[in-house]
Amino acid sequence: MTGILPATSDSGILELRVRDVVCAILGGGRGSRLWPLTMRRAKPAVPVGGKFRLIDIPISNSLHAGIERIYVLTQYLSASLHRHISQTYRFDAFSSGFVNILAAEQRIHEEKWYQGTADAIRQNMPRLVEFRPRDILILSGDQLYLMDMAAFVATHRRHEADLTVAVKPVPRSEASALGVMRIDEDGRIIEFVEKPKDPAVIDSLALDAATIERLGLDAKPGMVLASMGIYTFRTVFLEEVLGHTEHVDFGREIIPDAIKSGRVQSFVENGYWRDIGTIASFHEANLELTAAVPELNLYDPDHPVYTRPRFLPGCKINGCTIERSILSDGSIVSASRVRDSIVGVRARLDEGVVLERTIMMGATFYENEAPDSDGAMVPLGIGRGTVIRDAIIDLDARIGRDCRLTNESGIQHLDAATHVIRDGIIVVPRGQVVPDGTVV
Repeated sequence: MTGILPATSDSGILELRVRDVVCAILGGGRGSRLWPLTMRRAKPAVPVGGKFRLIDIPISNSLHAGIERIYVLTQYLSASLHRHISQTYRFDAFSSGFVNILAAEQRIHEEKWYQGTADAIRQNMPRLVEFRPRDILILSGDQLYLMDMAAFVATHRRHEADLTVAVKPVPRSEASALGVMRIDEDGRIIEFVEKPKDPAVIDSLALDAATIERLGLDAKPGMVLASMGIYTFRTVFLEEVLGHTEHVDFGREIIPDAIKSGRVQSFVENGYWRDIGTIASFHEANLELTAAVPELNLYDPDHPVYTRPRFLPGCKINGCTIERSILSDGSIVSASRVRDSIVGVRARLDEGVVLERTIMMGATFYENEAPDSDGAMVPLGIGRGTVIRDAIIDLDARIGRDCRLTNESGIQHLDAATHVIRDGIIVVPRGQVVPDGTVV
């Protein structure tokens, strides 16, 4: 990972530990593209990677940089997110650090919900500037990445920028879903277009071989530089921008205007980054973690991802063929085959189960009751002889015996009583019961 200039020699990295940076993590709205995973929880509370929550990613990135004053902005189903944060991020008595939820609330002069990313920050500015930070780091709550935030802020300060945007080269095919830009030889952003649809506009922003070589990018000709939705603002500049406009969105309004009125710098990130705002992207990003050597290394001892300690026993395996999979704490696996899958905490897989390209989030508790003798009660977990392929099984789901959840008909979109299908991926909602013998 790199900025346009190296960050390692700058004293700004040490300055981050003088408590002059505040981090605001945007929790998003209803998360309709991730439904039904967001049916009962905010997007940042969605489980990922077997034992983590999405919110653990941006918080861990911030803590590794010494940024310990963190706010999470939410307005939708924040109870489980609040519980996770309160049980996980506890600083000692000698620290001034905190991770606090800022849920949307009515104010004396403001009664509407957040209208966009910038409006969410605007409504919470009094809290964000309470400690008079020099800079405000703004992160998204639904991305998967590990990034050197200290180098990011140091680059911002070295260039004396008003706003610095983390950017990444992406294929041209992804341009229409992201903010795309052109930068000069010093890394300054000179043009920015949010989610361009016109092929001619995308062509005009495409990187050529000379630009790639000049900037030292890890990219191919034809790719574009896209915003990662990660920003560092000089606090005074952010107050001015939000105080003198009614703009509600960073990508669509704030950044294009800031290019005209201030210095907007880029920070090029060549490491792993995935925006997981849809069921398909969420499924793919999780399964990428099961590779023998994944691009996102969750096993890096210098950059651990923090999450809630559960004090669970190790995974118990009672005869199973396992390939390229992650088995989490407290799971009990008696399956026949688990391949390219993630098995979450406290998950239970009975004999003869086949799991392929599936994310099973596990359970929030152990079930001690034995199933009824007549089979009327479906136990927690996956029952004997069930085959599941290309699916997401949410927490506390109960899937009966001899089911076949494989979508062999290739259905792309479906809403059924026990499951939904999005982009061909079967999703069993949280706490749902799938009766014995169900075929999807």
